[in-house]
Amino acid sequence: MSKRLITSLNSSLERWLPEKRLFLRSDDATRFLRLRPVTQLMGLGSGALILGWTLVASSILVIDAVSSGSSDEQMGRTQAAFEERLEQLSAERDARATEAVAAQNRFAVALEQVSEMQSQLLESEEKRRELETGLKVVQSNLRNAISERNDAKEQVQVANGDEADGQERTGEISVALDILSGELRNTADARSEAQRQAEEAQLAAEELRVERDQIVARNDEILNQLEDAVSISVQPLDKVFRSVGMDPEDVLNTIRKGYSGQGGPLNPISYSTSGDASLSKGETKAKQIVVTLDEMNTYRIAIEKLPLAMPVKSSFRYTSGFGRRWGRMHEGVDMAGPTGTPVYATGDGVISFAGRQSGYGNLIKVTHELGTETRYAHLSRIRVKQGQRVSQGELIGDMGNTGRSTGPHLHYEVHMNGRAVDPMRFIKAASNVF
Repeated sequence: MSKRLITSLNSSLERWLPEKRLFLRSDDATRFLRLRPVTQLMGLGSGALILGWTLVASSILVIDAVSSGSSDEQMGRTQAAFEERLEQLSAERDARATEAVAAQNRFAVALEQVSEMQSQLLESEEKRRELETGLKVVQSNLRNAISERNDAKEQVQVANGDEADGQERTGEISVALDILSGELRNTADARSEAQRQAEEAQLAAEELRVERDQIVARNDEILNQLEDAVSISVQPLDKVFRSVGMDPEDVLNTIRKGYSGQGGPLNPISYSTSGDASLSKGETKAKQIVVTLDEMNTYRIAIEKLPLAMPVKSSFRYTSGFGRRWGRMHEGVDMAGPTGTPVYATGDGVISFAGRQSGYGNLIKVTHELGTETRYAHLSRIRVKQGQRVSQGELIGDMGNTGRSTGPHLHYEVHMNGRAVDPMRFIKAASNVF
């Protein structure tokens, strides 16, 4: 900066920051330091930066301390509430499906009764028509007989024996007419009764149809809610794998290969093609929900195999991140804390190395599934042995200051398929699940 520019700045700042002098006295001399406005401005700026950095660092420590203590409890409550809601929806869906099947069976029985009554009604109608035809024939014969009787009366020359035969014939015809009239009345009554029963059966069938439609509508509503619930639940699981650089389809295929066992006779599942179309549609939706639930379960199995937990549960401070540092690649994150702070496994796996290694000091390597590996360096104590199987959250060592280290801390690395990746991806991805 040129001397002229400095002089100009001093002149501009003289109004707010007048020049000050700091006197230094000794036994034989007196000296003073001149504090120009530019020097004072630089001092004030440095102080403000130091104060701001102190406030930001303190806020980060407070937020980390609060969030690390409540994440496990929140994860447990969220997972328990979700599983309870799924169980309720599944039970209600099964109950509605059972009611729908029962209603459909009752509706089929009612339809069969209506069909039988209609057949009886048709038979009664046909019998009535036959009787009416017979009655017309008898009436025609009766008219002919009456006509013949009248003719007989006019023939006075007919003997008494002939007159007695005519009266006897007339009596027989009258008896036949009485019998036919009774049969017609009985047939008409039977037809009326059959028609009444058919109308009652049709009314019952209509009520069953309405009841069935209501059950199917309710069942469809439950299936929609269940489908929305499982779809929403799958989205954060899919996001976890994408955020750590994994292809969800590849992960699902890998898990399915390891969980593909079956048992029993190899008979294909068959489905009835008869019944109501709305029930078939509900069955299709239920099958799709089962597929989505299987996908979600497969996701959860895969997540249990990823190192998503925190290696340090006590209070700590992030002192260095992933990336280039001092001209070299820093392949992990540093978490500083007191010596002896417990260090935990971040996922299920097998101890592939437990010992001392050059700049890492005391080092533990854990091999997980899906091609991932975690490393825990600079430990003061190793609590596991090579070949030992550990679970997520299991104590494996203590924080220390061994190897190339400037103070007690944990150097934590995550490797995928032999390549170091930022561990913060996995730490942040856990917030989408827990």
